[in-house]
Amino acid sequence: MAVGRSDRAMSPRSVLVLVLAILVAGALVAVAFLTVLVVRDQRSADARTDALRIARQLTVNFTTLDYRTFDENAANVVSLSSGDFRSQFRNATADLKKQVAANKTVSRGEVLEAGLVSFDPDSARALVVADASVTNVAAPKGSVKHYRMQLDLVRERAGWRVVDLQFVG
Repeated sequence: MAVGRSDRAMSPRSVLVLVLAILVAGALVAVAFLTVLVVRDQRSADARTDALRIARQLTVNFTTLDYRTFDENAANVVSLSSGDFRSQFRNATADLKKQVAANKTVSRGEVLEAGLVSFDPDSARALVVADASVTNVAAPKGSVKHYRMQLDLVRERAGWRVVDLQFVG
């Protein structure tokens, strides 16, 4: 009988297998953790993209009016809005419709630049630069209006909606 040697001593091969098993398990945990991070980052990037898309579309809808299709144009704005902005826009629609019809206004909006200045999973703020080509009885040859807007958005069940729109600078 050897002195100091246990009958339970592991062979070098067993130690190697154990070390490899621990390394593989650690690698699997690391891969799982990194996968969770990547998925979370992708969801955040998708949400940012969606919020900016809605801000851009609402801006186009808001700056596009035609006296011949006003109800449809207004419905496009309402469909992407919520809260106080939606209420204010709806309340102003009747007067706006009269003005647009009386002046035979046709406005076609176009977003030139847009970006998010703040974002979290439930809210975002976008700055948008847009132009609108406008014709009416006072300017039958047309003119271009320049807009800089700040849009506040919230995420609802139906998706991102604009809850505030302000003209800036």
